[in-house]
Amino acid sequence: MAAVEVPTSLNYYQPPLDGSKPWLLVQADPKVGGRPTNFGHEEKQVIIENVRGHESEYDLDTSGFLFYKHESECKNFEDNTVIEDVYYKESIELIKKVTGANRVVLFDHTLRKHRPGVPDGDKGLRGPATRVHVDQTPKAAVNRVHRHLSEDLTPLLLKHRFQIINLWRPINHPAFDSPLALCDYRSINWEKDLVPTDFKYPDRVGETFNVNYNPQHKWKYQRGMRPDEVVFIKCFDSRTDGKTAILTPHTAFVDPTTPKDALPRESIEIRTLVFYDDLPNGA
Repeated sequence: MAAVEVPTSLNYYQPPLDGSKPWLLVQADPKVGGRPTNFGHEEKQVIIENVRGHESEYDLDTSGFLFYKHESECKNFEDNTVIEDVYYKESIELIKKVTGANRVVLFDHTLRKHRPGVPDGDKGLRGPATRVHVDQTPKAAVNRVHRHLSEDLTPLLLKHRFQIINLWRPINHPAFDSPLALCDYRSINWEKDLVPTDFKYPDRVGETFNVNYNPQHKWKYQRGMRPDEVVFIKCFDSRTDGKTAILTPHTAFVDPTTPKDALPRESIEIRTLVFYDDLPNGA
C-alpha cells in the first residue's frame, strides 16, 4: 500500500528585522497568547507523508525519529504526582529497551491541550507547538548534562555517546487534530537550515534551533496516533560520524484530512538525557 501524501502549510523561521540573534521567552503571555519573541514566521506549503503502515522504514539513527506501539500503565494524566510516579518510571524503561542505553535521566515533561481561541499558557496549559523547531542545540544539550548530573559524573559521561530524546504520546483519545510532523534528518542542510535561538527562562538562557524553509525537507507523520502509540523524537546526538541522524525538526500542523468530529488534541511529551556509557550502574 502506497503512503498517502497530505498538502498543508508549516510555520518556518523569519529572522528579526534588525538582524539580531533571535530569542523566545519560555513563559507564554496568557493575556495575548503565545510567547514574546523578536522573530516571526512565514507559512510555507509542504507535503507531509502519512507513514502509517510504513513505520518500520524510519528509525532514530537514520531519520531521527521512531514510531512505536506501547500501552501506558498511567491512566491519569491530570495529576503531576501520578505522572512522575508512574509515567516517568515506565518511560525510562521503555527508552532503555528501545535504544539499548544504560542510563536515562528524565528532566521534564509538557502536557499539551489544543483549545482553539484560548491563549497559550492560560491556567498553565500549553497548546500544540506550531513552529518548526528543534528543542536543543548541541551547546544546550551539553549544558543539560551539566545541569542535571553531578559535577563528578558529568565529565565522565561527556566522554561517551549521549542523546536527548523526547517521547511523545497522545492521551485520552487519538490525535487526528493538530498532529505532529517530523522532518527526516537526511533531508536537512545542517549549515543552512538550523538557526540557534536564545530560549529565555526566568533564571537562565537556553538555546533552541529555529528552522529555515528548505524545499528539500521530507516531512512525515502517523495519522490518527492513538494513546497506545508513541514517537521517539531525537533532539540531539553526540555521535557525529556523518551517517547518524543528529536531530529531527518537528511541529504540530493542520491536517486537512482531520475528521470534523475529531476531539481537540491532547498529548504528553517527556524529555530525556540518554547515555551509552561503561560506568558502574551506581555511578
